Amino acid sequence: MTDGESSLDIGAALHRIADALERLSPVPCASADIGVGPAFHWTGTTIEAIERFAPIPLDLLTAIDDQKARLLENTTRLANGFAAHDVLLWGSRGMGKSALAKSVVLELNMASTDIAMVEASADMLETLPDLFAILGKQNRAFVLFIDDIGFDEGSAAPRFLRSMLEGGAAARPDNVRLYVTSNRRHIVPRHMAEQDDPINPRDVIDDKLALSDRFGLRLGFHAASQDDYLAMINRYAEVHALDFDSEDALLWAKQRGSRSGRVAWQYIVELAGRAGKSIS
Repeated sequence: MTDGESSLDIGAALHRIADALERLSPVPCASADIGVGPAFHWTGTTIEAIERFAPIPLDLLTAIDDQKARLLENTTRLANGFAAHDVLLWGSRGMGKSALAKSVVLELNMASTDIAMVEASADMLETLPDLFAILGKQNRAFVLFIDDIGFDEGSAAPRFLRSMLEGGAAARPDNVRLYVTSNRRHIVPRHMAEQDDPINPRDVIDDKLALSDRFGLRLGFHAASQDDYLAMINRYAEVHALDFDSEDALLWAKQRGSRSGRVAWQYIVELAGRAGKSIS
């Protein structure tokens, strides 16, 4: 054996030892007291409390009554220790997917129901087993919230997420359910070229659909009709004591190219500014 080969062997052995020590290292501890409080943020190594968790009150969310009822029921089951689904909230931008997930947790906390939300970004999927190890030891329920998830073509992350949702060594504990939002119904992008795959086009498509199939509850959010858009504005305007003109509200949406809950709220902010009022 040459000196060069010996050095390579020693280097490889050191890498194996380092990897083994890393696997044996203790699970990181939460930096915040996750036994109390409604909302937290996972940094990838620690959990931090969200100091000002103030989502829109649930009763203010308009034109998504079915989605509200179904998500509230599922989250109540989770909080009470009953069987509950992982949830995919998919559909049009600005239609309340993220707002609803947060508002449901707030609603239950206001009713003295013990449940908390932990937010994690989509690029931290590989760190979630460490988070599960922390949350699984707690005697309370958690919604793990991943907002606006999406994957690049060829990414291995969708299979990792599938493993967490159903089976696999990284599966989430019983007191944790994933609430994920996506603009795409099936999360992973699909292309017309898949239909022309010469090997097995059905297998290619089924593999992509398999991720969304892992969510027991899938709630769709569609673009608002004109009536729904105006109903959203009317509800906000009532709460904040603001007057509005329907034609002006429709012009606001036309200028922004869409009608949605987000656009409706932006119009309310504009109205409040015109009236010299502040809103939160």
